[in-house]
Amino acid sequence: MTATTLHHGSVALALHRLQDGEGRRLLLLHGLGERTPSTVPAGAAGWPGPVWGLDFTGHGASTIPLGGGYTAEVLMADADLALAELGPATVVGRGLGAYVALLIAGARPTLVEGAVLDDGPGLAGGGPYPSTTVILSDLVVDRAAPDEWALSELARDVRPPDYATSFARQATQLSGLDWPVAVCARSRPPWLEAVAAEPGVLDTTLDEALRRYAALA
Repeated sequence: MTATTLHHGSVALALHRLQDGEGRRLLLLHGLGERTPSTVPAGAAGWPGPVWGLDFTGHGASTIPLGGGYTAEVLMADADLALAELGPATVVGRGLGAYVALLIAGARPTLVEGAVLDDGPGLAGGGPYPSTTVILSDLVVDRAAPDEWALSELARDVRPPDYATSFARQATQLSGLDWPVAVCARSRPPWLEAVAAEPGVLDTTLDEALRRYAALA
């Protein structure tokens, strides 16, 4: 596994190349508290083209910012930098990475050649409504990844269904693909239920979604 360093403000992001190959690129986005695996995971083992994985800010081999301030939109900007480096790619997200994959599919519909939303840690976030404000202090002890601020803040990240569907609609209207978003997760928090019900969103398995996107001309 080789890594490229990208710079998101003061944070150095690790973009890992897991597999060489010819054809469409695949970008893996991990779940909350996870990191890019050292080898291509079993679910993507049949992908014919290059496979990359991004360590989000505060995770894996990426650096940790001071004082937290994590949101899904910050991680979407991480993914945006990865796509700027790689070019068009199919994006597979687990858990928290699935939510980020949806956001980047709507924000960069011409660069995301299919967003696959799969189960994993951080999929539900903090639910559809804001909760009681929590003030944290002295949370970080050893500054090791995954950052404790990331685990705390992203686990409470609010995910309203109407906000999520606005990104799904941008993807379905602007991407040019028949099925720009594929929902594969069995767990369906409210935001994902709403996305799966949108016209132009495919409800399928991980294997079938990857087969469809790998075959795109």
